[in-house]
Amino acid sequence: MKTRIVLASSSPRRRELLTRAGYEFTVAAANIDETPRSGETPPQLVRRLAATKALAVARQYPDALVIGADTVVAIAGQILGKPANEASARHMLQMLSGKRHEVYTGVSLWSGILDRGLATVRSAQVAFRPLSAADIDEYVASKEPLDKAGAYAIQGRASLWVTSLIGDWETVVGLPTALVGHLIARLTGGKPWD
Repeated sequence: MKTRIVLASSSPRRRELLTRAGYEFTVAAANIDETPRSGETPPQLVRRLAATKALAVARQYPDALVIGADTVVAIAGQILGKPANEASARHMLQMLSGKRHEVYTGVSLWSGILDRGLATVRSAQVAFRPLSAADIDEYVASKEPLDKAGAYAIQGRASLWVTSLIGDWETVVGLPTALVGHLIARLTGGKPWD
């Protein structure tokens, strides 16, 4: 009997990446507080949130393998999560204009059957060309940045702004699927997850 996989995220980007990688899964979004703790670094934050999401959803699906993930953008150590509104999105994009920034994605797996889990973080560096006020206004008006960490989607219109990417594109989108496969193999001792 095949073990059920549950993605603890409502992100359409994560669903698309996992589907494209060949996984069959159920979606059950975790409803948790994503507020950074005092002094928490971007990697610490995404690792904690990914693990918290996986554990929260695992309570509802004790016989499943639960995948939790979280992504933030950081520039000069400042964490940029999802913008609260259009003004916040504009401000974030102005901060990223013409600069290099980091994207961190935490991935966590929890198996209720094995009663254990794993969590890790991947990072990538992205550089944007300088953005004009018109670039930013047009992008914000599209509504695309409003539910994205750092107020942009590298797989969307913002791809035109990228001058360099160091790291895995899927890390920037929000779920590095090769890492998911690696974590499943580690969690199960290298045995196929079925």
